[in-house]
Amino acid sequence: MFTYEKKDKKGILKIKISKENWDKAVNAVYEKTKGRFTVQGFRKGKAPKKVIEQTYGDTIFFEDAFENVVNEEYNKFLTENKDVVPASYPQVEMNSFTVDSGLEATLTFDLMPEVEIGSLSGLKSKRSEVKISDEQIEAELKKEQEKHARMVEEDKVCENGDFATIDFSGSVDGVKFEGGSAQDYRLELGSHTFIEGFEEQVVGMKKGESKDINVKFPENYGAENLKGKDAVFAVTVKKVEKKVLPEINDKFVSDTTEFETLEEYKKSIKEQLKKTEEEKAERDYEVALIDEIVDRCKLEIPHSMVEHEVEHMVEDFAHRLSHQGMKMEDYLAYIGKTIEQFKKERENDAEKNIKTRLVLQKIISKNNITATSEELDAKIAEYAAQYGMSEEEFKKNLSPNDYAFFENNIVMTKLLDFIKSKNK
Repeated sequence: MFTYEKKDKKGILKIKISKENWDKAVNAVYEKTKGRFTVQGFRKGKAPKKVIEQTYGDTIFFEDAFENVVNEEYNKFLTENKDVVPASYPQVEMNSFTVDSGLEATLTFDLMPEVEIGSLSGLKSKRSEVKISDEQIEAELKKEQEKHARMVEEDKVCENGDFATIDFSGSVDGVKFEGGSAQDYRLELGSHTFIEGFEEQVVGMKKGESKDINVKFPENYGAENLKGKDAVFAVTVKKVEKKVLPEINDKFVSDTTEFETLEEYKKSIKEQLKKTEEEKAERDYEVALIDEIVDRCKLEIPHSMVEHEVEHMVEDFAHRLSHQGMKMEDYLAYIGKTIEQFKKERENDAEKNIKTRLVLQKIISKNNITATSEELDAKIAEYAAQYGMSEEEFKKNLSPNDYAFFENNIVMTKLLDFIKSKNK
């Protein structure tokens, strides 16, 4: 039995559990957990309920029974009242309880905010015009030129831009430290690969020369034992090489690409750059349209939803860190922040994520945007072809999450097309 009211964007559900239903809930917990209890004179799992209560206390089954019966009533209420959509887990308060009369409790929860979508037409966001400059084409040619560069050993002093093969051994207060030594290390001078002052002192050395290089580790250095410390590196230059770039001409193009002339190659580069930039412009345009629609909607997001989203974001970030071999606590120590500060900084992004999801869900629902079975089959066939597999073979490896991914892909594409069609 329950009563419900909406107050200050919260749902307040009062439930009443009769003595009969309460006894059923307690007995159900006893039947489920009796195997856990050891009582002298009884085989494990065979002790009567009364004996367990006498041994472990009269209320031994009450906590689980209370949780079960409250959840059962709460879920029953939500099943019968589809229009009530909670945005948070309920806070439960016991109002009254006696063994003879049952219990009464109040569940309070945030309600999902109501989303009102205005007109999707007349949005101000524009698609960027794509223009490919000569500088962009030259930059791509430069990358290709770098790929085919030759390293030529020279008997000269090191200069910025040269590659010096060195042995080095670092020490602090005369004691070598972990990771401070290497042999045959090829260092590009001027690349700022090493700490400030190191490469600058290699410049001017020549093959076969050795000397001590004095540097100071920065205060924010990653290794705690080296922060702000003065260090000495014993360095020996073993080889000096200069990077020689090939000349960009018709011969270079015909030797390294499918094209015969430099002009043909430049034209191809321009076309590829234009395609890439147009795809990026389209994505940026779609994001701008969605951001504008979301900004037009006034939504008050319950803090409980923001907290839950932040937790999800932090878990996802920690998971990605783990793939890089780093723990969350080590990362926080490196950036000098507490987990509370880290979470606080993500609240605005979390709120935006929630707003965007709610707005898009509303547009999808209001306009009945769905993925048909034919569209789903076509999308799966498209992916199967990319992997060189038949559709039937590809489907054998798909999980329910995979099907959900394909369906969402179709729905989002149709949603974006729908929005763009109203803003031509």
